[in-house]
Amino acid sequence: MNLKRFIYFFLALISFSFFFNCAKRGMPQGGEIDTIPPAFVNSYPENFSPNFKAEEIRINFSEYIKLDKPNRQIIVSPPMDPKPEFYPMGSASKEVRIKILDTLLENTTYTINFGNSIVDNNESNPLPFFKYVFSTGSYVDSLSVKGTIKDAFNRETDEFVSILLYEVDSTYNDSVIYDRLPTYISYTQDTLNTFSVENMKEGTYRMIALLDKNQNYKFDPRSDKIGFVDSLIEIPTEENYNISIFKEILDFEVERPKQLSKNHLIFGYKGNPDSTKIRLISDHTPDFDYRIIQDREKDTLHYWYKPFMEVDSLVFEVSNQKYLDTVYTKIRDMERDSLEINPLTKGSFDVDDKFKITANLPLVKLDSNYVKIINQDSIAIPFTSTFENRTNTYSLDFEKEEKQVFNIQLLPNAITDFFDHTNDTLNFKVKTPVFSDLGILNMTVNNLKSYPVIVQLTNSKGEVYKELIHQEDDGNLFIFNYLKPGKYLLRVIYDENNNGKWDTGSYLNKSQAEEIIYFPKEIEVRANWDVVETFRLK
Repeated sequence: MNLKRFIYFFLALISFSFFFNCAKRGMPQGGEIDTIPPAFVNSYPENFSPNFKAEEIRINFSEYIKLDKPNRQIIVSPPMDPKPEFYPMGSASKEVRIKILDTLLENTTYTINFGNSIVDNNESNPLPFFKYVFSTGSYVDSLSVKGTIKDAFNRETDEFVSILLYEVDSTYNDSVIYDRLPTYISYTQDTLNTFSVENMKEGTYRMIALLDKNQNYKFDPRSDKIGFVDSLIEIPTEENYNISIFKEILDFEVERPKQLSKNHLIFGYKGNPDSTKIRLISDHTPDFDYRIIQDREKDTLHYWYKPFMEVDSLVFEVSNQKYLDTVYTKIRDMERDSLEINPLTKGSFDVDDKFKITANLPLVKLDSNYVKIINQDSIAIPFTSTFENRTNTYSLDFEKEEKQVFNIQLLPNAITDFFDHTNDTLNFKVKTPVFSDLGILNMTVNNLKSYPVIVQLTNSKGEVYKELIHQEDDGNLFIFNYLKPGKYLLRVIYDENNNGKWDTGSYLNKSQAEEIIYFPKEIEVRANWDVVETFRLK
């Protein structure tokens, strides 16, 4: 290489190095992510001040902060009415101002719990459970009570369940939860659903838990879940309280009926319809008759009657336990419904299931002489039938084995409805699966404390797939046969009133919901596989 070419090469190398270093120095470099929450600096008046008389509180922090979901997370205990105002609500600041609008109670300790609402402006790192405490008296109360919350029915418990305590004094009664603000308020703080109510004074209290949809600290049975401690509690206490929240069944109430078709009315309702009676008050002939069927999906009672009456309106008396009301509806001459029979069992069904049919009109008779069940070998299969009046369902039960096809034929006059209509010829085809396509679960439940007990397999939404009910003589081994492959949840229900279903609680009746315990993990069922599990209850 001659000297001239060497010089050119050397200068090019220097230029490349210069531009590379310049580019490298100009490349933006991200620093470490800020994970440090803002810190409390001071406040005026000072935190935990006695003899409080201020109308505004100022709280200063080490950096710019903002309030995240303050309406949901900030709780003032005892509650103020009107609620205090918090600033700033939509912008960042190093200071939080609280303007007090209520007249404060004398000799009372107040707690303003911010939850996780105080976050730094850049990375939203929360300052967890910061609280500002003051007393209008000469000292700050320091007693507390702790516990946990769980949902009585669902596997997961909602966030932000409120814990309300009412002082039991001369004005207390059980109905205060509907119309009076509590003495102290707190809420669940973490994924374990623990709570702590602090800065309380000595006394006797009623403690409830509330999933407070309206966020007004008052129990609304239409929207809220509630839980309660059975007895009154005495503060101070060392006890940890465990509260299960549940949705109450509303008190029964019926809506004004509506006419859907000739001879067909519907009554909407709230509450439990099981003992509902509907009596026609209007004048009617001696041959008057009616049927009531509960809708499968809606809170509706279907009311069919005969004969049709040429009147402007009908008046009914509706009763249900302590409920009694009189309702009426206008009547028009409308088209009459024709009979439609529908199978509830379609396609493939398990060998331990029954074939079920229902109809759009009340059914009154099934004549087995006009029903034929033929297997794939063209052999007639004997069967028995049962009828569920409330759901208007006939069930046909017959022997079944795997991998079979059944043709079910309803000849004319097999079914008769309330209006003496009969069916045309109907044919249904169903089959049973191959056992090797299904699985089995053998679940042993140890330490059962009482019987009867219901064990249910559900999907992830809590919808029941299969259930078994055992009395004490049945033992603690629950065998679920013919399971479709998939993932299931399992729960154990103590059926305290022996009615074959889970029952919720009632605050005013002081009855807790029946206890449910969930198996701690999903159960995977595979085809042609036996799953063996043991559930050890505490």
